[in-house]
Amino acid sequence: KGELYLKAILSRLRRAVHQFDMIRDGDSIAVGVSGGKDSMALLYSMYLFQKFQVFDFKLHAITLSLGFDDFDIRPIREFCHRLGIPYTVKETYIGEIVFNRRKEKNPCSLCAKMRRGALNNTAVELGCNKVALGHHLDDVVETFLLSLFYEGRLNTFSPKTYLDRRNITVIRPMVFCTEKQIIGGVNKHGLPVVKTPCPTSGATKRQFAKDTLKQLSHDIPDIREKIMSAIQNKEQINLWD
Repeated sequence: KGELYLKAILSRLRRAVHQFDMIRDGDSIAVGVSGGKDSMALLYSMYLFQKFQVFDFKLHAITLSLGFDDFDIRPIREFCHRLGIPYTVKETYIGEIVFNRRKEKNPCSLCAKMRRGALNNTAVELGCNKVALGHHLDDVVETFLLSLFYEGRLNTFSPKTYLDRRNITVIRPMVFCTEKQIIGGVNKHGLPVVKTPCPTSGATKRQFAKDTLKQLSHDIPDIREKIMSAIQNKEQINLWD
């Protein structure tokens, strides 16, 4: 069963790469690795994809240290060493700024923005032209719901985004992979997962969207696929002018 999970992830990753033209020969791709299940699955999948595809590209794993004392990166370092992937840890004070200095009531937005900036800057410093993030299908749908519920608009992140200020492209190769597939692949293949030290973990608006989606799926089992289909269906939008 573990092989089936991995095959499903690689098949959907390949679909995203080709559909959105994410990878080309000569690319140097920085993989953002937080140590969570999604980023570890992305790193391993990109490693396998690199081995079995015609594209000639390089990988470089990057972890941002947010300044929390109880963040153990040793399992990530050992895993990268085993795969032969160069690994860089970027020390930051993001945790200190967000939680202690700014004392943000809703810290996730600022933290995410600062992490994106630090990751992209580090990728450029390392000579990478692309950054790969571990967002999956459930993240796409949850972001869509968050935008609808809290912003009153229909929006979610793109599979591929070019950032002209830094001359770098952000790709999300796992946008067609479900969280269930990722959890299954991580568990069956024993990929190392590092527990997040974030104080807000499990108590966010995103967790609300995740719980809402789970409740809806009891009555509509394929609701994730339905929403994904709507997101991609630009030809049949019937909204007010």
